[in-house]
Amino acid sequence: MQILNFGADVSAEEVITARPDSVLGKLPNRRAELTAWLKTLPPGSRLAMEATGRYHTLLADLAHQLGFTVYVLNPKDVHYYAKGLGRRGKTDQVDAQVIARYLAKEHDQLQVYRTPTPQQRELDQLLLRRARVVTLRGALQASLRDLPLVCQQLAETLERFEALLLEMDRRRDALIAACSERHQAQQRLQSIVGVGPVVGAGLGQALERIRFRDADAFVAYTGLDPRPWDSGKKVGRRRLSKRGPSELRRLLYNAAMSAAKTKVWKPFYERQRAKGLSTTAALVVLARKIARVAWSVHRHHTTFDPQMLASGLT
Repeated sequence: MQILNFGADVSAEEVITARPDSVLGKLPNRRAELTAWLKTLPPGSRLAMEATGRYHTLLADLAHQLGFTVYVLNPKDVHYYAKGLGRRGKTDQVDAQVIARYLAKEHDQLQVYRTPTPQQRELDQLLLRRARVVTLRGALQASLRDLPLVCQQLAETLERFEALLLEMDRRRDALIAACSERHQAQQRLQSIVGVGPVVGAGLGQALERIRFRDADAFVAYTGLDPRPWDSGKKVGRRRLSKRGPSELRRLLYNAAMSAAKTKVWKPFYERQRAKGLSTTAALVVLARKIARVAWSVHRHHTTFDPQMLASGLT
């Protein structure tokens, strides 16, 4: 049986559908219309769309529930693929067709989408919105702290920010505690020196949702993997791929900044600095190491053993 490939360009209001060789049509981004269209597709079909934040989730979830193989693509991948095809213009119709063609050619290299549970989805949103609140709090504090006339009001506002963060953390902890397996995994991840509740939750979400084949695959997912840029005898400068979720990458970097000051991780960090790496580069190496340890701890249901780190076995 031939497996057909479909692409969808999704926006808040509508969905453009396409095959690799043709545009199919336009649908409202509503449950009834999307379900009706999906039921016209042959069983076993594959469907791909770009990640849009939240607009794509309805179509992705419906397609997964109806038994189709679904892929949610990194928009950067689709963008560069379209450039490689020599596309001279960009429209929603063109995008949908490029997505379908990309799926047809590269599906065996892509990660299959699975609908998250309501708890997983809420945890995702909590972590992202918590990060936004922290950013806003920092920006507000930096912009107003030198204005004596608003010191009292600023202090009161910052207290409200703290109360909001505390409430979000309580909800996060409640969601994790509600599932014994997730709670145990969180405890194991927090055994890693430098990994606290927020970083542990971010790591747990990724490791629970996707079964990475090895630590290298997980590092690549985080976007902390160095990207070679060589040609002939020229060895180019390595830069991070930054292809994964930016919030998880930020959390791992924050964990590295904390870990670098501890007795357990400081020798490792200082060895990287002794190699001539900058502070940022050394922290990135440490963040990558923490990601590898987190994968091992989660995969093997163990806790972090500093002795193994000291002996070079992790």
